[in-house]
Amino acid sequence: MNRKSLLRILLINTSAILLAAALIGADSKPSDKWPGFLGAGASQVDPQSIPLKWSPTENIAWKTKLPGRGQSSPVIWGGRVFVTAIDGSMKDKCFVTALDLADGHELWRHSVDGSQKVRSNYFQSRSAPTPVVDGERVYAFFETGNFVALTHDGKPVWSRSLTKDFGEFETNIGLAGSLLQTADSVIVLADHEGPSYLAALDKSTGETRWKTDRDSRKSYASPSLVPVGDASQIVVSSDGTVDGYDPATGKLLWSFEDVGGNTSTTPLPIGNGRFLVSAAPGMHGERETAARKSNLVMQIEKTADGFQPKILWQTETMPSFASPMVHQGHAYWVNRAGVIFAFNAETGQQIFTQRAQLCWQTPIGIGDRVYFFGKDGITTVIAAGAEAKVLAENTLWDPEVMGTATLPGGGSRGGRDSHGEHSEERGTRPAEAGKPATGKPESAKPDAAKPSSVKPDSAAKKEAAPATGRPAAAEGGAGRPSEAEMRAKGENRFADPVQYGVAIVNGSLLIRTGEYVFCVRDQQPTAAATTAKP
Repeated sequence: MNRKSLLRILLINTSAILLAAALIGADSKPSDKWPGFLGAGASQVDPQSIPLKWSPTENIAWKTKLPGRGQSSPVIWGGRVFVTAIDGSMKDKCFVTALDLADGHELWRHSVDGSQKVRSNYFQSRSAPTPVVDGERVYAFFETGNFVALTHDGKPVWSRSLTKDFGEFETNIGLAGSLLQTADSVIVLADHEGPSYLAALDKSTGETRWKTDRDSRKSYASPSLVPVGDASQIVVSSDGTVDGYDPATGKLLWSFEDVGGNTSTTPLPIGNGRFLVSAAPGMHGERETAARKSNLVMQIEKTADGFQPKILWQTETMPSFASPMVHQGHAYWVNRAGVIFAFNAETGQQIFTQRAQLCWQTPIGIGDRVYFFGKDGITTVIAAGAEAKVLAENTLWDPEVMGTATLPGGGSRGGRDSHGEHSEERGTRPAEAGKPATGKPESAKPDAAKPSSVKPDSAAKKEAAPATGRPAAAEGGAGRPSEAEMRAKGENRFADPVQYGVAIVNGSLLIRTGEYVFCVRDQQPTAAATTAKP
């Protein structure tokens, strides 16, 4: 890629960030907000303020235990961290908790009773939708149907139940679609096997501004705001279609149906009306054929009749849970074997591969680095650019404390990835905020409630890495595993702790596992602090 093309991509991406920030208000300091899923509308972060390296004994500023479990990412505004969780065998309580960014201590918590009673286990989403925050309020949605708006001080503004208003969610995997926001609305996607919809709620009152019905489908997908010209469209990539909507009215603007397997990733915008679409092969590879043609870059073009989606390039590389992303002119996919595939974002040419770890959290680009948050606590940091250069491999927790509980079937979570290829460093556990270091560790055991009909992933077929990368590990054994073996493998795969979500502002990288929020921060003394006073 020439310098002119790279500059054009950087300018376009900067414009997209500024437009998103304008939609939610810019009344916060330049670098202290991460207002939504994957940082939608986030402030620019100084790359030098985020550590390159950390471990259980290095650069962990604090660690705070939450009142329940969850898979959502934290959001940040003005020195406050907001995070959701659920508790109870039937998701009886839904929590929104505020933490002090400086030291992690709990400022307040707000709870509501779960509106729709749903079993809580490792095979369904648990507080998976990430909330959004603006200069006035934090807005949180739960797969129980509960929707709440709170002030930054935790005072309730409004509360409602979408399952009571529009019907219960019919799904055996839960809902995971994170919220979007505009200046006056909060957007929620409720795709499930019953009556599905996309809806906008008024930020001030919680009243429905518009609701657009969608076909029933099984999906974990989250929508995105994609800048198109001087406006934005809501883009939803979910189980068989990619659709564009008007944020003001909910009107369907265009639809693309030649996709499949797009059930869990987010269509991330990359500027100039372009965005990434991705798809995975499914639990048992049942959607592999459709998914292989559904990983692509798409552009929304204005026509005389409205808008038309156009495919710019495609790849047969398939991700797992983490969405592909673009940083400094390169697009990154991480497959279920934990192999990073880097592409030229303009042409789709594959640049390199690099072995890492299976990721659930989408990678994040900061300055000249790209951070890949491995599911089992290992974050691989590579150099942004055309060469595969690993800068650091960081371990978040001590597996002997948080990750070695034995699960049904004899498996363990001793800090390895799902293919047993990477042992974590041993280290001492950091102190929890406001608690001694001997506090309760995060359990890796499933909840008491067992799923009745949900089957965990079987051993998935791995994408073979090209010769330029480290090869993926082979699956052992022949033939289809028994139901008991599949369930044990699934419990190992989905059990906490997992690096589910992140939030980043100047000086702080927050990582959410099932029950905890960690703050990664440079703990080295500054020159001023180490200078002796006269």
